[in-house]
Amino acid sequence: MSELQKHLDKFLNAIAVERGVADNTLAAYSRDLGRYLAFLEAQGIASPEKVSLSHLQAFLAALRDSGLSPRSAARTISALRTFHRFLAGRGHVHSDPTSLLRTPRVPRSLPNVLSGDEVERLLQAPDVSKSRGLRDKAMLELLYATGLRVSELTSLSLTAVDPTVGFVRCMGKGAKERVVPVGSSALTWLKEYLARGRPSLTTGKDTSVLFLGRGGRRLTRQGFWKSVRSYARKAGIAKHISPHTLRHSFATHLLEHGADLRSVQLMLGHADISTTQIYTHVSRARLREIHERFHPRS
Repeated sequence: MSELQKHLDKFLNAIAVERGVADNTLAAYSRDLGRYLAFLEAQGIASPEKVSLSHLQAFLAALRDSGLSPRSAARTISALRTFHRFLAGRGHVHSDPTSLLRTPRVPRSLPNVLSGDEVERLLQAPDVSKSRGLRDKAMLELLYATGLRVSELTSLSLTAVDPTVGFVRCMGKGAKERVVPVGSSALTWLKEYLARGRPSLTTGKDTSVLFLGRGGRRLTRQGFWKSVRSYARKAGIAKHISPHTLRHSFATHLLEHGADLRSVQLMLGHADISTTQIYTHVSRARLREIHERFHPRS
């Protein structure tokens, strides 16, 4: 194992243990930095002390030539900065060559949002006469009621939701726990799932996972993603949607009905309120669309 790879392994272990980064974030760091180390080794760079700004710029130029988008480039630069700061902080290098790197400006695209009617059609799509349909109905209702990330939803334990209190407790990014209110409709379907759906999915296993997939194991993010797409087609929704679309819709619909931005930020688990502010732009865009469609002078 090369010296650079040893440092990368220590870095990934450190951010997993000390910062508690999510599995998806850890995988992205590993992928981006693995590509970076392969580039350095091809250039004959075996030690982090020998990395200069020109090496970083050459690596990023190679990525751009391969068709890397500005958003992916910004993510890669963030990974490089974090890695080199770790090396400098641990005394493995004397200086940080990423301090002079410029981050490309990334245009912020508005998130894809469902209309109220589309949400209702999607929520009605699962066949609740079957155990898996009940599970999916409860998951869709809970997702739209709380704005959870799909990874947070599939990681919920049996004790995470208390139907009598009406709150869900989840573990978000950076191992930060938050509590989000749950509406009556979602609670009703969750109770139905626990009473009539989940028992037949356990296959006799003693598990604390709330939403079960094949063999009584935890339902995967990918498995639920496929289900959402299937239900969207069944509901006649032509636009491309994912579980995250319901999170976007949750936030947008709350703001459209008068919720304050700070409360929505807390429910979404955003560290920075500027991340939440994009949903105010979505609301304005929808208002403009409605005005142009229905105003006689538009």
